[in-house]
Amino acid sequence: MFSKETYVARRESLKKKVGSGLLIFPGNKETGMNYKDNWYPFRQDSTFLYYFGMNLPDLYVLIDLDNDKEILFGDDLTPEDFVWVGAVEPLSTYAEKSGIAEVQPMSRLEAYIKNAQQKAQPLHYLPPYRNKVTIEISNLTGIPVNEVEAKKSTEFTKAVIAQRSIKSAEEIKEIHKAVNITAAMHRHAIKWTKHGVTEKQIAGELQAIAIAGGGNISFPIILTKNGQYLHNHATQAVVENGDIVLCDCGAETAMNYAGDMTRSFPVAERFTAIQREVYSIVLDAHESASAALKPGYVFKDAHLLACSRIVEGLKGLGLMKGDTQEAVNAGAHTLFFQCGLGHFMGMDVHDMENFGEQLVGYTDDLEKSTEFGLKSLRLGKALEEGNVLTVEPGIYFNPFLIDSWKAQGKYTDFVNYDEVEKFKSFGGMRVEEDFLITANGKELLGDPLAKTIQEIEELKNS
Repeated sequence: MFSKETYVARRESLKKKVGSGLLIFPGNKETGMNYKDNWYPFRQDSTFLYYFGMNLPDLYVLIDLDNDKEILFGDDLTPEDFVWVGAVEPLSTYAEKSGIAEVQPMSRLEAYIKNAQQKAQPLHYLPPYRNKVTIEISNLTGIPVNEVEAKKSTEFTKAVIAQRSIKSAEEIKEIHKAVNITAAMHRHAIKWTKHGVTEKQIAGELQAIAIAGGGNISFPIILTKNGQYLHNHATQAVVENGDIVLCDCGAETAMNYAGDMTRSFPVAERFTAIQREVYSIVLDAHESASAALKPGYVFKDAHLLACSRIVEGLKGLGLMKGDTQEAVNAGAHTLFFQCGLGHFMGMDVHDMENFGEQLVGYTDDLEKSTEFGLKSLRLGKALEEGNVLTVEPGIYFNPFLIDSWKAQGKYTDFVNYDEVEKFKSFGGMRVEEDFLITANGKELLGDPLAKTIQEIEELKNS
């Protein structure tokens, strides 16, 4: 946990942003994989961690804005529980570490909420992302299950987003730590991915590095020679010389802050000539977009800049043609770059995505697109000092998409399909780094990781 003062200050700031009523914070519960006592690894709700720091299951906190009360609801473990899990500190100790004065048993939670409803206090809860929480909110408030999502508190949600979007110095320190562990995972992947090994073997070794760093992975590892599929978690293939491996992975610290990086590298000792060409285009798009980052810069513009650089590069390879800006405006580049340039990162690898991408990554004046490709841009709004985000352009030769669009005659003014046919077995490439927006620009998070062709080849052969 951070210091008690950190959590108290965060809550005091939140209280000033939400006028009145009862703020309801559900913690997460243990979830059985295939029966009740065989659990998935526990992951506390990130907002609960942000305001209270308690990484324990089966807790609720209420903040009564009208009566200036903060109450932790939960039950201490019993002596029989200690037989199975060992002795742990009482909830009163955790409450003290978080600066909460009052602890009540879980059995009193519903009565407190009902009493608030009788006094016509507004109830504020965040959009639930687990079905169990949706059902609990329904049971506690009397709101029908199918109406819980619609009756979430937008005022509360926007207040949390405003706070969590700006990272403090101690948060940035944790993210640096997460990114450095992530970089160690990537160095291992680049150096030890060799002809004849399985994707799963390397992915397992990367997860071990994350765990040894004190936490775990921040999302399921993507390590694949089929990088043309954007989130390919299969890790079933054997890699061979001539393949390009796309590794997208991240570590989460013990304090639950995430790293998220991607590198694309050859299985063989060197990139082939055509691999060098494609990689150079991706790297140029990455460097061009990341160089533009600063407070006030609209991230959607960084995305479109990366798209333009990709089109220019693919024109040089003979895969695209025509006016670059017209091609981007038409969406022709999405044959090769189907996703968004990046996203916020923090206690979630896609930070706060459970609140909805429109609220987190856009504004009332900037609507999220519904167009293919651009609709996958999770972050579009102007950047602020203290934001932490990824930049991750890529080029993906998806054979199914190529065949489909060619058959439909899509974008023939901009795409040379006969030339693209030659790349259907190429795979995909992505380069991703994590940045902090500073007062005058941006800062690369973590220690530098091999990124240029020369650096990757030197690491591979070291």
